Amino acid sequence: MSDKMTASERFRAVLDFSPTDRLPLVEWAPYWDKTKERWEKEGMPGGMDNEAMQRYFNLDVVLQNWVAPLSAGGAARGTEGELVSDEADYEKLLEEGRLFSDEQLNADILDRWAEWDKKRRIQGDSILMLTFLGFFWFPRTLFGIEPHFYAFYDWPELMHRMNRDLAEYNLKCLERFCGIAKPDFVTFAEDMSYNNGPMLSENLFDEFMLPCYKMLIPRLKELDIKVIIDSDGDITECAGWFRRAGADGMLPLERQAGVDINILRKKYRDMCWIGAYDKMVMNRGEAAIRNEFERLMPVAEQGGLIISCDHQTPPGVSLEQYRCYLKCFRGYAVKRNLSPL
Repeated sequence: MSDKMTASERFRAVLDFSPTDRLPLVEWAPYWDKTKERWEKEGMPGGMDNEAMQRYFNLDVVLQNWVAPLSAGGAARGTEGELVSDEADYEKLLEEGRLFSDEQLNADILDRWAEWDKKRRIQGDSILMLTFLGFFWFPRTLFGIEPHFYAFYDWPELMHRMNRDLAEYNLKCLERFCGIAKPDFVTFAEDMSYNNGPMLSENLFDEFMLPCYKMLIPRLKELDIKVIIDSDGDITECAGWFRRAGADGMLPLERQAGVDINILRKKYRDMCWIGAYDKMVMNRGEAAIRNEFERLMPVAEQGGLIISCDHQTPPGVSLEQYRCYLKCFRGYAVKRNLSPL
């Protein structure tokens, strides 16, 4: 395959609905540890990290940095939380320096970001992804799953304060990272939907989340950085809420939750998307793998869709089956004439 563009140029061109030499070949999420264990037993070299695995499979390499506002020792990314039950608990976390510290801006992290940018510029095979916690996800990490839902009603002022503090912290970190290298795209981790739709109402979104996105997204637009919201589940309805907030698109578009990229394209023609490939067909043989690409390609040909596994490749997929998926993917990435809308 002869590539005319760098991975970064190609990735951004698709999200801009611009012509490309081919579709990007990406696994946007880190490989599932159980899948990795299986593949190592089936002959894949052991001990590789996520970057090394992407290079092993000759993919466009997505290098992701998570900005976690909760310092080490807490549930930085998880949803179990239960660190906060009232304002006093929140104040204690602040006083102890466990929230919004400069831990995510230490020299090692920033040096790694600079090194990644060097790979992007010199090797041309890398895409830089900067991930912030969003305004549904973050309070949940502090309250815990069930108490978080009650907090919308029991602790509204505390919820507003948490999210304003997070928005300010995210802005601070954004400026620091962009002072070194501008990411190709920014994601906000939310996971606020399940298989029947969003887990909160549009009114609650507008009250608790929208003001904070309006603190951040205008600056990201000034920097010409694409804003992608990361939420599992059926995002068909709430995609429009994020569109109003200024987001450019969403991922991963889980097919098992009923998400249909063709419906999304008709409903939100100017939004861009990452994912959509049904991971549950990857172990069903080449015909099923090709049929899934055929379902997605009419939208991909219009631009604005980066096809990728609709979450991490599951351990039910063998190494041989994954290689078959990649073989088919490479064929579809170049076989069609990509004519954006």
